[in-house]
Amino acid sequence: MIRFTCYIKPHRLEAVKSALANLGISGMSVSDVRGTGNSPEQTRWIGGAEVGGLPIRSKITIIAKDQLLQPMIEAVIENARTGENGDGKIFVEQVLDAVRVRTLERGDAAV
Repeated sequence: MIRFTCYIKPHRLEAVKSALANLGISGMSVSDVRGTGNSPEQTRWIGGAEVGGLPIRSKITIIAKDQLLQPMIEAVIENARTGENGDGKIFVEQVLDAVRVRTLERGDAAV
């Protein structure tokens, strides 16, 4: 099993969620986060004041079977990529185990 985490621009979230759902992904966590990667923070002027806030991104986290890794990567790239700075990042980690508390199922069956 893998933990698939990606950070994307919020306006691309619906397209990415739909593409992942088309792969049979039914469980995911989505949250709004603030942060910056390699791109420096951008300063803006709002109401006459200089604001240097961190940009808002959408974070998607999914636990999935190993064989879904490449299709998930392709789905995010196809639907989140604009070719501009801040398109996002994808991180993949190995998951050792999962337990469904209600049924005590373990491993892939728990996902």
